[in-house]
Parts: sequence; C-alpha cells; structure tokens
Amino acid sequence: MADPSTYRPRPGQIPDSPGVYRFRDEHRRVIYVGKAKSLRQRLSSYFQDLAGLHPRTATMVTTAASVEWTVVSTEVEALQLEYTWIKEYDPRFNVKYRDDKSYPSLAVTLGEEFPRAQVMRGPRRKGVRYFGPYAHAWAIRETVDLLLRAFPVRTCSAGVFKRAAQAGRPCLLGYIDKCSAPCVGRISAADHRALAEEFCDFMAGRTGTYLRRLEEAMHTAAEELEFERAARLRDDIDALRRAMEKNAVVLPDGTDADLIAVAEDELEAAVQIFHVRGGRVRGQRGWVTDKVEDVSTPELVVHALQQLYGDERGGSEELAGSGGVPREVLVPALPEPVAPLAEWLAGRRGARVALRVPQRGDKKELLATVARNAQQSLALHKTRRASDLTTRSRALEEIAEALMLDSAPLRIECYDISHLQGEDVVGSMVVFEDGLARKSEYRRFQIKGFTGQDDVRAMHEVISRRFRRYLREKERTGEWTGSAEAGSPDGPVPAGEPGAGTEASSPGDEEGRPKRFAYPPQLVVVDGGAPQVAAARRAMDELGVDDVAVCGLAKRLEEVWLPGEEDPVILPRSSEGLYLLQRVRDEAHRFALRYQRGRRARAVRRSPLDEVPGLGETRKKALLKHFGSMKRLRAATMEQIGEVPGIGPKTAEAVAAALAAGAPPEPAVNTATGEILED
Repeated sequence: MADPSTYRPRPGQIPDSPGVYRFRDEHRRVIYVGKAKSLRQRLSSYFQDLAGLHPRTATMVTTAASVEWTVVSTEVEALQLEYTWIKEYDPRFNVKYRDDKSYPSLAVTLGEEFPRAQVMRGPRRKGVRYFGPYAHAWAIRETVDLLLRAFPVRTCSAGVFKRAAQAGRPCLLGYIDKCSAPCVGRISAADHRALAEEFCDFMAGRTGTYLRRLEEAMHTAAEELEFERAARLRDDIDALRRAMEKNAVVLPDGTDADLIAVAEDELEAAVQIFHVRGGRVRGQRGWVTDKVEDVSTPELVVHALQQLYGDERGGSEELAGSGGVPREVLVPALPEPVAPLAEWLAGRRGARVALRVPQRGDKKELLATVARNAQQSLALHKTRRASDLTTRSRALEEIAEALMLDSAPLRIECYDISHLQGEDVVGSMVVFEDGLARKSEYRRFQIKGFTGQDDVRAMHEVISRRFRRYLREKERTGEWTGSAEAGSPDGPVPAGEPGAGTEASSPGDEEGRPKRFAYPPQLVVVDGGAPQVAAARRAMDELGVDDVAVCGLAKRLEEVWLPGEEDPVILPRSSEGLYLLQRVRDEAHRFALRYQRGRRARAVRRSPLDEVPGLGETRKKALLKHFGSMKRLRAATMEQIGEVPGIGPKTAEAVAAALAAGAPPEPAVNTATGEILED
C-alpha cells in the first residue's frame, strides 16, 4: 500500500485549468482516469487525510504510485479525452458497464452493392444503417419477417448469395416472394437499393406516407379489375400494420428521444435506456455496473452517455436509426455544469441536442417506466447473484474469515431499530439461512414505554428480549441447544406480512423437533456502528450467551464493526461477503420501517384530534408540525394550542378537551382469522 504523500505533486505544479488526469500503479498501469474543470482543485482533493476520503477513493489513492495529467482547452475536450482513455486503458477503478456489446441491432448494409438486412452485434461499422438495439435477436427476426412481404430485400449471407448466383436459382425466400432475388437478376442493383432505402425509411418511423401510397395503389388496382394485385397489396398493408403494432406509440408528438434511468445501491447500479423514434419505442438496452468509485447519480448519467454515444460518428443521416444521438435525451438528473455535456452531445450528432429532466406529461411518465425497468433489472441481477450456490458459499466463507469465526455462519440474524423522532419505537429481526432469506421466521418487536432517539438502548432491549427467550426455552427443554422467541414478540404477524403464520408448536412435538424458530444464530448483525455493536454484545454478556458472534454494518461507509475493536474491518467492495451482509442489513431496515409506518398509520387513524368537530387535515398537520409530536401536544396548555396559526380559542378549547379525554383505541385484529388481539 503506497503513501499518497510520496507522489503528491508540489504546490503550484498542478495547473488551474480543464484537463484529464491518470493515476498509475507501481507497474505503470493506469488504474483511474478522471476529468476536471480545474485540475488543481480536483487533484488536491485526493491528497487530503485518508480518513476524510470515501473508502473506495482511499483504496485507489493508496494503490496508485503516480499521477499525471493532460491540459485541454475546454471541458468538452476533457469529456472526450476521458472517454478515449477509459476505452484505451480500461482502468480498474472506473465505472465499468457490463453487457455493453451484447445487445443486437437490425442492420442494413447500405455500403454493399446489394444491401442486406441482418442481425448485427458489436461496434458500429461505416456504411451500415442501424436500428435498435433490441433486447432479443428473435424480436428483430420476427419484425423483419413481417416486413419482407412489403420490402423483399436480401437477407442471405454472402456465401448463399454467391452460390445462388452461380447456380442461377434463388434460395427458398426467393421462391416464396420474401426476397426480390437480386442474385439471379430478377431486380437490378439500383431498384434493390431503392427497396432497401424504403425499408430503412419505414424502420426509421416514416410509415404514414408509405402506407398511404400502398392503399392508393390497392384502390387503383381494384378499379382496374386487377384483383390479384390488389389482394397482394392488401396483404402487404396488413403485414406492415402488424409490424407497427409491435411498437406502440408512447409519445404522440412523434418525438425522437433516448430516455435513460438509473437504479442504484451502495455497490452497484443498473442503467436502462429506451430508444424512441417517431414516438415509438424502437429499442431497449440495459447495463449493470459495479460502483468501483464513489459516484453520484449525475456522474452515472455522464458515464452512461459516454458509453452510449462515445463511438458515434457522422451526422444525423447516418445515425437516423435508433442507435444514433437523437434530438432529445431525457435523464433523471443533470450534472453540474450541464453545458459541456450538452455541447459534446451536439458535436456527436452534428446538431443541437436537448438534454433535460422531464417535469410533466407523457415524457415524465415514460421516464418513470424506464426507471421501473432499471429497478427490476437491478433486483433481477441481485436475485441471480444471490441464488447461485457457489457464490453464497463463497460469501459465507469470506464472512467467517473476515470475522475470524470457527465456521461459516449458516444462520445469520440481523436487527434494526426504527422510530419517528423518538416516537413509536420498534425493532425488527430478519433471518438468513445459507445466504437466503427465511421470511417465515422474521420477527417484529414493539418497544413499549420507550421514547427518545436512543437506538443503542433500544438495540440492547431487543437483543435482551430475543436471547432471554432463548435461555428460557433452553432451560425448559434441556436437550436442545437453544430456542428463539416463537412468533412475533408482540403477537401474531398479520397475514400478508413476511413472518405471517401461526405460532409454532412447542419443543418436543410429535415429530421430535423443536419449534421452527428454536435455532440460535451463528452470527448476529446489527444495523449500526460501534455503539450498537457494544450494546448487543453487552446484552448477550449479561445473559451469559457467549457462543454467538456479533458484528455491525455501518451504512455510510459500509464498515464492519466488531465488539471491543477500535478500527472497523474493511471488506473489499467486490467481496461477496460484504454483498451478503449488505443484503441482510437492508432487509432488516426495510422490515422495521414497514412495521413502524404501519403502526404510525394506525395511530393517526385513532388520533384524538379526529374527535374535534371542524378540525380538518390541514389544521391537524399544523398542530403536529408546531409541537413536533402528540406527546408534546398533550402536554400543551389551551393558550399554547391557540398560538398555532389557524387555531382559534374555541378550537383550542375543543382540542384540549379531546386530548384530555382521549380517544378509545381501536382493537388490533388478526386479518387472517378475524380474532381480536390483546394490546
């Protein structure tokens, strides 16, 4: 590990101008490329105290052994040079998008004497017109098959074309009228090129004019009693309309736009792009990237645009398909400043590009759809990663090695605390076995008689309650290694919630097994840092539980804390063990937050303020906002209540009376059985 001070440039050596910089390791390999409006300001930020840097940035600067830079005249040049160097050096600490070359496009080889329509992948070539990319190659072939009836362009390979020309017989497509058979001279090279250009125009969205021309030709043929020709034109029109139906209109104004959305977490990000041409979705693609560097959403947008348009060349005519730079690019967030990026895009297109965040209407709704696709893509990626047995086994082994456990933690329990400004404090417990969530064993804790924003004390209580039941069951059965609290500590979980179900049977039932929740964990994970870990360890020590490991995962920097240790354990950002711990922690947080919000919603419905005549939602919110909580509102005098804007003396008196009397709480009901539960 290198000391950044050994290669830090001398004061005044770095120019205060736009440029691109490269960090190199001891073997002179480029490990990071970045751009800056001011090289001096940006590079100086890397050489501050390592404790003040993001862990991934700190890892990069300690891996590097030197830094160099190139001065450019404008930020637009810096943007282009950064992209060129990233492509050339493939630095390990830059954002890397996977699957960026795997999406197929429909390509028409206009550079050949007899243009061919085909599925094509990889980098774009000169003289080829592209449409797409599409999610699947079969979608392209299905569309082309429908269009060949009206546009019988060549689709065969060079070898098939050459053999047909030598034999003087066309292939099967030529016999069934899905190819104009230029190989045997049925159509001239000029006429076939005109047919291919009409095909391209139709794919580019100029459909109305061609359909109207075919309809006029059909009516003319019918009037001239050429019914066979009219029927053939009718079938062509039907085929074209079926092909058009596969791409529904999403923007009624015939917009050409690319919509980009990002879904991200601490370690990974998914990018989805919809290509809209002529108001129709002509293609879709997506990437998943590891967030090797500490990047924000606007920075991810910049990287996605570089990846998407960095290799484009030429004007709008060559790029008229959905792969080129369109008139509009709609994104979820704009970088600051946005002008250099917009200018760079305009240079790629050869004309002005509107780069913006949609605020209303159809475009905002469509971008929301793209965002949902990005979220589903990220979730699917994580599901595939979590479902792999080899990956899960490696994750458990990495956790055991990092925490110095005797064996892999096959059962992990994670705890989190949730509250709203100290009110309605609740806890959650989630269970992962063999790296997979066991939602049937999730549990919730209602912490009664506890207020205040003291997560440490609340964590101590939750851990104490869980392991107190563990010891109680252990004493009762004797033969089992331990038992956890069966069912929710606050009663049965309502149907539809994770963890819903009946109470487990007592240990030693007819099957000779303990309760389903009777197994102790090998590892307890708490959401938080050193204070929460110390509270959890103290709770177990007070109960004499010394055979369960404890750690905490701090959300801000993804640090793993162990009891009694001054420094955290830093797992590599690519570690499967860190990924598993993060999933466990995030699931506990989600479960606690859902429980807390549900309780808060029920509390609002049972609010004594509902009994005050004429007190609407606006003034209720004003009262709660003024006092901060129902507890402070109950303690307020009538005069203090009257000081709230919109609350007169009579209303203040009614509010004080309602709070003094109190509203009877509604009974809690098990939605599965209809049974009234005890509070």
